Amino acid sequence: RVIDLFVRFAKVCFERYKGKVKYWMTFNEINNQTDWTSAHHLIQDSGILVKEGDNQEQLMYQAAINELVASARSVKAAHEIDPDMMVGCMIAFCPIYPYSCNPRDIMKAYNAMNTRYWFGDVHCTGKVPTMIEKLWERDDLHIDLSEEEKKDLLSGTVDYVGFSYYMSFATKDKDENDKTFDYTESKDLVKNEYVKASEWGWQIDPLGLRYSLNWVWDRWHKPMMIVENGFGAVDMITPEGTIEDDYRIDYLASHIEAMRDAVNYEGVDLLGYTMWAPIDIVSASTGEMKKRYGFIYVDKDNDGNGTLDRMKKKSFDWYKHVIETNGEEL
Repeated sequence: RVIDLFVRFAKVCFERYKGKVKYWMTFNEINNQTDWTSAHHLIQDSGILVKEGDNQEQLMYQAAINELVASARSVKAAHEIDPDMMVGCMIAFCPIYPYSCNPRDIMKAYNAMNTRYWFGDVHCTGKVPTMIEKLWERDDLHIDLSEEEKKDLLSGTVDYVGFSYYMSFATKDKDENDKTFDYTESKDLVKNEYVKASEWGWQIDPLGLRYSLNWVWDRWHKPMMIVENGFGAVDMITPEGTIEDDYRIDYLASHIEAMRDAVNYEGVDLLGYTMWAPIDIVSASTGEMKKRYGFIYVDKDNDGNGTLDRMKKKSFDWYKHVIETNGEEL
């Protein structure tokens, strides 16, 4: 029922903004529900309230399939309403590296990538990967996916891949007897000693963005758009009344350079880039105001105190120049 409601909503948007909006995305960071052990992710990403006795893994995969069917039907509707519209998916992309060159770590990372990004396989190819079907069989999951819905998935593939990129992950195999190499994000990630991290532990890895662009391009052969990329930090106002956020400039410059290198050296098809976020807002990941991403400072603290007055940070004029030079001058 919700699938039909979503498609109806999508059609209203497509018809209202026909000729005005070209690029669309159906579901935001659809794959953040990868870890079915997290009730937080299930409510945040799929609107699922877990009750006692529920099979959370079953719920997660069924919700994901329903979203993917809704997306495919919406893509078809958009193309019928306006053939010039380009409808993409939106993936939260964090490449998962093997902790070492131990073959078991390699296999663990391989399965982790497949587990986290099978959503993109369905979006782009219209088919559920056999690895996921085998997982459903192994875990005795019964996913409702009709033959009609399978046809919809095939005929409603996306035009491009949109994704967010903030950090990379690493994983290590911890069970030499496990032949499945099943991946659970909340327990299988390890620290990568080769990269630095933010105050919130997000690993800073600009080269990982170049790797991600190539991975997505090689796997799905679709144009790409980076729609989120930024650095959350505590910004302090100096006695002179300025905010010297060179750390944010360094982060964004290194990631834009990596993006440019992927275009110049590997020839990836990149449609565009938007950072997160131009103005300070409450951080979705932690619910804090002090974890700031913007070029514009907003006078408000975690307790809601403040005037909401706004001021430019050092990064504001820097990024303005980046836009003016189309990224040539960082």
